[in-house]
Amino acid sequence: MSNNDALGLAFSKGLDLVEISPKSKPPVCKIIDFGKYNYEKQKKDKLAKKNQSVVQVKEIRFNANTDTHDIEFKTKHLRQFLLDGHKVKASVIYKGRMITHPEIGEKLLAEVLDKLKDISKIEMKPKMEGKMLITYLVPDKSKIASLTSKQQVTFEKTENTK
Repeated sequence: MSNNDALGLAFSKGLDLVEISPKSKPPVCKIIDFGKYNYEKQKKDKLAKKNQSVVQVKEIRFNANTDTHDIEFKTKHLRQFLLDGHKVKASVIYKGRMITHPEIGEKLLAEVLDKLKDISKIEMKPKMEGKMLITYLVPDKSKIASLTSKQQVTFEKTENTK
């Protein structure tokens, strides 16, 4: 159909002629109410935006000579972040001459990863970036679900014995 015929038909119906796919041969057009079409599109986009989940990256920094109590405390925070569904960045910072002994930080990070392996997956293996040893962890939903179900069963058993 020619452009003039299509425009005349759309005008006679009181609607708009909207080009749907301009790159195709021949271009595809539709006779629709553009205001209604635009409104429906905005509603659909708003709903898609509402349903999307934003992944936050939480970071915990360790020093190469961090004490055991501090490691436990920070690991507990990492665990909570993972249980909340956040992606976690664990980094060991080397200051001054500590960089000459990177195995100390690697051992520390391996210990932290070992404590969190029951609820997480390693997204990126530990690697050096400048004076920092960095790794990324993501929550493993299946491991977390099995862990919470086990905790629920033990909680119910203790409630029944009381």
